[in-house]
Amino acid sequence: MIEMTNVYKKYPNGITAINGLDVRIDQGEFVYVVGPSGAGKSTFIKMIYREEVPTKGNVKVGEFDLVKLKAKKVPFLRRHVGVVYQDFKLLPRLTVYENVAYAMQVVGKNPKQIQKRVLEVLDLVGLKHKVRMFPNELSGGEQQRVAIARAITNMPRVLIADEPTGNLDPETAWGIMDLLEEINNRGTTVIMATHNSDIVNRVRHRVLAVENGRIARDQEEGGYGYES
Repeated sequence: MIEMTNVYKKYPNGITAINGLDVRIDQGEFVYVVGPSGAGKSTFIKMIYREEVPTKGNVKVGEFDLVKLKAKKVPFLRRHVGVVYQDFKLLPRLTVYENVAYAMQVVGKNPKQIQKRVLEVLDLVGLKHKVRMFPNELSGGEQQRVAIARAITNMPRVLIADEPTGNLDPETAWGIMDLLEEINNRGTTVIMATHNSDIVNRVRHRVLAVENGRIARDQEEGGYGYES
């Protein structure tokens, strides 16, 4: 499903963030991406949804060759790859319903399809009763649930969660983790970059440890492996 081969990424300031990285992630996996700050995790994650392009090497997501992919085709890739951010990135002037619906509107879905699907995903994340509320009327955990609903509304094959519990208290973080597990159980590949050692150690999945721009450890049902 996702394959990186001999990937390098060097930024204009001379920093090499990814340094000969090779990895394959199959459809339906749940993968944690861990490692110290500055190890290359963010660059690794961003290359999957083509926010960054490698300096050298190959990156493939499904049928998409991300190195050769033209800019005008990137929106088609992102219909298959949903992204959830640490800081939610909700549109403050739109309601919960409108934030989620927007993801479908931009790809041209019809209003009936949008209404049905938006209510489905808001039901899944437990916020169907808050469709008319605005982001500033929600807790941090609720905002993250809206962000997840928005990310999965077009039924992506891959969900990227970049520090999804980073701004949340422990109890709320576990609720988000349960939701990501449910999404994965429905067949979506989940790739979660995290510093939350408690979650990684207690809910075991494949662990990719990134250090110095390489995969230093690739472990099935692995632990976090760093002091936190």
